[in-house]
Amino acid sequence: PGNLAGADPDVWDYGLRNPFRFSFDRLTGDLYIGDVGQGAFEEVDVEPAGQGGRNYGWNVTEGFACFEPASGCDTTGITFPVVAYPHVNGTDTDDCSVTGGYVYRGSAIPALAGRYLYGDLCTRRVRSFVWNGTGAVSELELTVALGSSGSIQALASFGEDTSGELYVVDLAGAVYRIDPA
Repeated sequence: PGNLAGADPDVWDYGLRNPFRFSFDRLTGDLYIGDVGQGAFEEVDVEPAGQGGRNYGWNVTEGFACFEPASGCDTTGITFPVVAYPHVNGTDTDDCSVTGGYVYRGSAIPALAGRYLYGDLCTRRVRSFVWNGTGAVSELELTVALGSSGSIQALASFGEDTSGELYVVDLAGAVYRIDPA
C-alpha cells in the first residue's frame, strides 16, 4: 500500500539517477537518499516517513538545475533535493560522487544528535545538515573535525551500529568509527 499509483506495484518513488547509499532515520523513519549526479551536481533527497509516490526529477533535473532540456525545463511535480553541490572543476580532486550516510542517533557525540552525515567519494569530504521537516538547516562540513581527508583514500560508505554510532568505510579497506575528539 502507498506505492506509486499506475506503476509497477513495487515502485515507491521514481526520478532518481543513481541512488548510492540510503538510510532511514531510526527515530523518525524519514528516508535519506544520496543520489549521484550525471556530471554537474550531487544531491541528497529526504522523504518524510510514509510518503511515497515522489518524482525526484531525473532526467529532467540534476540537483536544482535543468538537465534535459538544459534550460526552461518543466519542473511540475518534481521533488527537489534538500541539498545539492556542484562539481567545480571536473578533476579527480573535485567532488565527484555523493555517498549517502546516516542521521546520528548515538550518544558519544551529543553535538551531532539529529545531524545527517554524508560524504563524497573523491574529496573525502564529510558534510552534514539537520532536516527540519521542510528543508536542510545548519549545514556544516565536518571534514577537518573528523580528520577524514588525511586518512581516508576514498569515502565509499557509512555504517551505523545498534547504538546509533557511525562508521566510515574507506574503499582501501579500512573502517573508521566516528569518535569524540
